[in-house]
Amino acid sequence: MHIDWFVLFCQIFNFLLLVYLLKRFLFGRIIKAMDDREAKIAARFAEAEELKVKATEAAGLYEKRNQLLNEAKEKMLNEATMAADAKRKELMEKVRVEVDQVKARWQDMLVREHDAFFYDLRQRAAKQLYATARKALSDLADADLEERIVDEFIRRVKALDEEKSIQMRNAIRGGGNKVIIQSAFSISASRQAQIEEVLKKQITNGFTLRYMRQPEIVSGIELRVNGHKIAWSLNEYLETLVESLTETLQKEAHAA
Repeated sequence: MHIDWFVLFCQIFNFLLLVYLLKRFLFGRIIKAMDDREAKIAARFAEAEELKVKATEAAGLYEKRNQLLNEAKEKMLNEATMAADAKRKELMEKVRVEVDQVKARWQDMLVREHDAFFYDLRQRAAKQLYATARKALSDLADADLEERIVDEFIRRVKALDEEKSIQMRNAIRGGGNKVIIQSAFSISASRQAQIEEVLKKQITNGFTLRYMRQPEIVSGIELRVNGHKIAWSLNEYLETLVESLTETLQKEAHAA
């Protein structure tokens, strides 16, 4: 087979020229267009990936914020519930205290009214008994009883111990050496002399003695000087009786 080398070289040259021209003017543009296209696609993929990351971050942030919001809401609800319970308990305790105070005031008022009533009743009864006994003893007093009262008074003066005698002596001196003897009845001169003698012997000399009638001293006699006294009267027994009666009535009233 005969080969035309000239034609062959021309065809090879033309092919290479065609390839060069295609690469130079066509393939370059196509490759560049493909590269640009690929770059755009890659950029879009990168942008999409970035958007995806941002969307994921935004979703995570939203979820976290939502969780924090729910936790805060739950916390606020719990705090509000606890505050409401505490306020309710406080109000209930306040109401209970006020009710107890009102109840206590009512009970105290009832007790005071009860005590005041029975105290007034006891005082009236004691005063009436005291007045009745005083009148009865005054009506029953006679000369013989009065003599025995003077004897008892003299006995009490003689029975003074040293301490009491010193107190009476100092009281007489502090009172200007003036002594007053009061009695519900008149004392005879002879009995006055006996009283003065025993006072001088038992207490002191150098005093002025004065006698006074005092009907309030029921069947009794008193020596008073500068805040001190020596006395004997049925008043003492009446007062003891009244005190005993009052104490008994008080105990019975409290027991009731």
